[in-house]
Amino acid sequence: MNKRLLSTIFIIFSFCCFSQNPVKIIDSLKQVVDSKPKDSITIKAYSDLCWYHRNVSIDSAFSYGNLALKLSEKTKNKIGEAQAYNDIGILHYDLAEYPKAINVYQKSLKIRQRLNDSLGVASLYNKMGLVYQNTFKMDSAIFYATKALHIYEAKNNIRYAIALRNNIANIHKGLKQYRKALDAHLEIAKINTEVKDDEALVKSYNNIANAYLFLKDTINSISYYRKGIELAEKRSNRNEMATLYNNYGSLLQSKNEIPEAIKFLNKSLKLRQELNDNYGISSTSLHLAGLYLDFGELNKVEKHLRLGLKLSEESGANELKIDAYDKFTTFYAIKKNTDSVIYYKELFKALKDTVFSKQVIKEVTEVQEKYNASEREKEILSQRADLAEKELNITRKNTQLTGLGVLAIVISILGYLLFNQQKLKNQQLKREVELKEALVKIETQNRLQEQRLRISRDLHDNIGAQLTFIISSIENLQYGFKITNDKLNNKLLTISGFARDTIYELRDTIWAMNKSEIYLEDLQSRISNFIDKADISLSLMKFEFHIDESLSKDLVLTSVQGMNIYRIIQEAINNAIKYSKAKTVSVNIFKTNQSFQIEIKDDGNGFDVSSQKEGNGLNNMRKRATEIEASINIESKINMGTQLTINIPY
Repeated sequence: MNKRLLSTIFIIFSFCCFSQNPVKIIDSLKQVVDSKPKDSITIKAYSDLCWYHRNVSIDSAFSYGNLALKLSEKTKNKIGEAQAYNDIGILHYDLAEYPKAINVYQKSLKIRQRLNDSLGVASLYNKMGLVYQNTFKMDSAIFYATKALHIYEAKNNIRYAIALRNNIANIHKGLKQYRKALDAHLEIAKINTEVKDDEALVKSYNNIANAYLFLKDTINSISYYRKGIELAEKRSNRNEMATLYNNYGSLLQSKNEIPEAIKFLNKSLKLRQELNDNYGISSTSLHLAGLYLDFGELNKVEKHLRLGLKLSEESGANELKIDAYDKFTTFYAIKKNTDSVIYYKELFKALKDTVFSKQVIKEVTEVQEKYNASEREKEILSQRADLAEKELNITRKNTQLTGLGVLAIVISILGYLLFNQQKLKNQQLKREVELKEALVKIETQNRLQEQRLRISRDLHDNIGAQLTFIISSIENLQYGFKITNDKLNNKLLTISGFARDTIYELRDTIWAMNKSEIYLEDLQSRISNFIDKADISLSLMKFEFHIDESLSKDLVLTSVQGMNIYRIIQEAINNAIKYSKAKTVSVNIFKTNQSFQIEIKDDGNGFDVSSQKEGNGLNNMRKRATEIEASINIESKINMGTQLTINIPY
């Protein structure tokens, strides 16, 4: 009787608690746990404690999320297990730990797909799309957002469908389709106004203001930022207030209203610190440091730079670290600290070169619009030359004063000083020649890098965006016109699949193109992502990937070697998917005496190697192996599976 009453109270509590203070809710949930109800209620309480601790104590949130997961696994409660993974993924997302968030979301997704929980699946697609959007992988972002939208519309869930449309509009903005993004946001704002959803309306106002800003319409942008701030303050929505203050401060900076810009950015920084938003704190701190640099308040610059750099390193936000290194370079150049200028300039260049291969769109845009490496280098060299010239002038004055003061030995001292002066001049001339040669070398490297990046950007922005548009158009045709002609449907699916495959191929090409060298760790990450996608899309076939820990992650391959190895593995896995009817496909990489070896095995139906005529796929694999001086061997028996082995010499 007591347990039944407790369950009823808990269910009523779950519906009512959203309007209460988070601390009171947490205390009430702890009382529920202390009463030792049945396991399913305890799991629900742990899950709610995880959620409400997000803005109170992130460590406690993780602790309760893991308690919910362990109890769900112990009691084989798949619904609770999926929810626990979902909650833990949200915590990683809040901390900008995006790879960890994706990994946990995928675990939750597999469970919810097996449970046929369509709304739960849609929610995870939406969250994964947001992660890819934040990491500037726009093709993946629009793919997952569109999948979530289709589910919500099929379920007639208008509110979530609107939210998804909002995210897709933001992706259009990421693809520089600003007018299209603005039209979508204006329509969404109209709907939010009609249904009186103020929380969603605040986000719409922020998005509309951003779109107008990209279209260089500052009047409308200011108007919508102010509307958003007014509504967010009215509802005490601290997350949106922090974002709007930051964006509005940036706009004021562009209008050269520096004191007002600093005021709003400080308000944003304070809120983000209260929310433990490490990424936001880092971004706003660096923004403030730049403003204080422009305003000449050097005593306030270093504190914000140190904070921004520290948090960007903790959250792995490379674009913020690049910004911090660049501002440190400028800061120390103004303070005439040459050693620090060189140190941070080298960090800036090294990190920028690394990030180019991972976030092509975002990094190319930011680096090309905000920083000109060649001009920065010229500025530093010019400051060095000025400093040397001043030192030379001081030496001349000392020489003259010494000559006037010591007339008795003027001839000997003058001769010594003339010799020393000539020596200094020769050293200065030599230094200037070396600096000019270094500048020419840097400019040549920059031009080559800019050319490679321009080609990569054109491939991604033009061809990638067009292919994405083709896929979206085909899906809209199928969904909007409800085509019943099977042949036409199959044809459209074939075209859509071909376009999507082409996007993946294009991304792989850009990845290899932006690297002169590929580390084994890079190749491992690429192979793992490909296998994870195959594992998600083919529920009847299990995929495994293992790499020998004795292999050094610092092992360096040329871009040609890395790309050919990746393509051979891709082709082998695709052949297994198409022909083997296997239950398990495994990829193993391990070390031998003079080489490292890759094995791709399946337990499928196999074939007779001696009588099988090799097709284009096998021929292509052999050609790729020949190009990198590797050997390839295929072993297979009917009904006993197939093994493909590649030996690559060090």
